Formats: sequence, C-alpha cells, structure tokens
Amino acid sequence: MSLEPRAFWAGRSVFVTGHTGFKGSWLSLWLASLGAQVHGYALEAPTEPHLFGQARVADRLASSTTGDLADFDRLKTALTGAEPTVLFHLAAQPLVRDSYRLPLETLETNVLGTARVLEAARSVPSLRAVVVVTTDKCYENREWCWGYREDERLGGHDPYSASKACAELVTSAYRRSFFPPERHDDHGVAVATARAGNVIGGGDWATDRLVPDCLKALSEGRPVPIRNPASIRPWQHVLEPLSGYLLLARRLADEGPAWDGAWNFGPAEEDDRPVEELVRRLCALWGDGRCEAVRSDGLHEAGYLRLDCSKARSRLNWRPKWNLDEALERTVAWHRAYLRGDDLQALCLEQIADYEGATRS
Repeated sequence: MSLEPRAFWAGRSVFVTGHTGFKGSWLSLWLASLGAQVHGYALEAPTEPHLFGQARVADRLASSTTGDLADFDRLKTALTGAEPTVLFHLAAQPLVRDSYRLPLETLETNVLGTARVLEAARSVPSLRAVVVVTTDKCYENREWCWGYREDERLGGHDPYSASKACAELVTSAYRRSFFPPERHDDHGVAVATARAGNVIGGGDWATDRLVPDCLKALSEGRPVPIRNPASIRPWQHVLEPLSGYLLLARRLADEGPAWDGAWNFGPAEEDDRPVEELVRRLCALWGDGRCEAVRSDGLHEAGYLRLDCSKARSRLNWRPKWNLDEALERTVAWHRAYLRGDDLQALCLEQIADYEGATRS
C-alpha cells in the first residue's frame, strides 16, 4: 500500500467488532500499524490458544471492550464513545459446522447481531463508513463452474450460510431505510458488505477448519484427516480480503455512496483448488506429514464455490497479491514460529509489511 492510505488512517478512530477473532486480530494489527486509533468490541477470544493473545493485539488498541452483540446498551455505549469514522463489523459465529449444532445461536449472532450494530451506528455523528463482513457462502450455491457475482441470488443450505445471507439483507434494509444514498448529504454514512473466500494464515486455531486441523495434526505427528478431498474452495491468505476491506472503507469514507453495496474479495481463479491438493501442499511444506481420508459425518458442505471479483478489480483496482503457494508458505512459517516461541506480534507486522510491498506473485 502507498503513503496515501497511511495518511488516511493515521490518527483516525476506527471501531472493529470481533477484534478478538482470527480476522479481527489481523485487521486490528494492520490498522494500528497504519496509525489508526482502534477500538474493539467482542467476546473473549473464541479459541485457546488465540491470535489475539499470542500476538498481544490488545497492546496496540486504543480500547478493547468485552461484550456480546446481544447487549445492545453496552454495544451502543462502546460505539458512540469511540466516535469512529469507520466501522468494521466482523463479529460472528463463523463456522458452518458449528451452525448445525447451534442454529439458533448462529442466527441470533449473525442476523440480529448485525441489526444491533447497524442500529447502534445510527447514533454516531462522526461515522462515515460501515463495512459489514459476511462470506462467499451467502450465495445460493448451485455448484456452478463459474464465479458468483454480487448481484447473484442469496441463499444458504446450512444455518451459517443462511444467517450470512440474512445479514446481507439486513444491511441492505438499513442502508435503504436509514442511510439512503440519495440523502447522503444529510446523514453522511456510506454502507457496504464484503464477501470473502476461505481465508488461511497464521494464528487460526478454530475447530473443524481445514488448515488449523492440518497444522495441529502435523505438529503432533499425526496423519492429516481429509473429510471432503474433492471439494474445491477459493483459498486466500487472510491479508488478501483485509486489504480489500481497508480499500473499500477508505473509498466509502472519502467518496460516499458511489462505493456502497456488496463486494467480492476472492483469490485468482488458479487458486481455487481441491481440499486434497491443499493438504498435500501443506504436508510438503511441513516436510514430514501424510494425509488420510476419513468418513464424512453426513453434514452438507458445498462441493464447489467460486467468486467473481471483477467488480473489485475494475472499480477498486484491487487484486490478490500472494498466490496459494505464498499463502501456504507464510502460514506454515507463522506456525513454526509459534512452536519456537518467537515474537508473534513482530511476525504479524512483518508479514503485513511484506504484503504491503508485494506485487502479484
């Protein structure tokens, strides 16, 4: 990234929900490295260990509030008190498989939680940009061989996917009802949603996610289990979509509703690869590992999913910088550093700086 975004973020108040999660921790560190005053609101970190603690993210924040999205008064107090210019909403129940076990909690968090964030945002005079992060799984997946565009039909086979489609609809309703583009001069807020693919990177310890499960097995010298070897996913390093969120937020704040609506941030087409290939590449990078197929538990998981990111490429001039090999190498290097006891905050900031200076590999 150039000096232009650094000048934009320096000293600016930014509010991040879900800052204790995997993506939220990386985003918070990146914003802080750009000079932003980052205020976070989230539950305690969802895993043990967790990136938020291992990388000492709290040390780089202006404030960190522990709270549930269901606690509207606490959320509103934290948000209004921060007086942010930009709001990133990442807090969510983020796992497909957990949504089968906890469907009501998933819907409560991802749908009503989004509504509460947007309702609280109405009380923030300083606010200029809102980016609501959903997922590529918000689309009604027809297992097409081509990528989904932002105007494709929303849907969801499982509770998680459906909840994110609903979050998209809630955001659209709030934008049209309370932040309409035609009255931007009155309210001053531009609202967008961001849909990303399957992110990987250092510091993800979530259960029932492929790369964390692989790294755990490799670290323990166990065979890596593969549940759906032929399933194809849009793999990308976590910094890829985060760079899109940052660029989108800056455009929304500077230029308003010309940049609102939905945006896809996914990898290059050649990085949409089968699960088995990804696992074998990970094993090769680790240097000593093997994989084995395990029986699926019967829960539905999409066999093929791809994003069309033409809109972000043509309008935002955004494109991924690290190919899949680079993303995997960075992830393995991070995990080995964790096992050695290295300074993980320094490593995260180093990888962010490398990404900022990179061109497409």
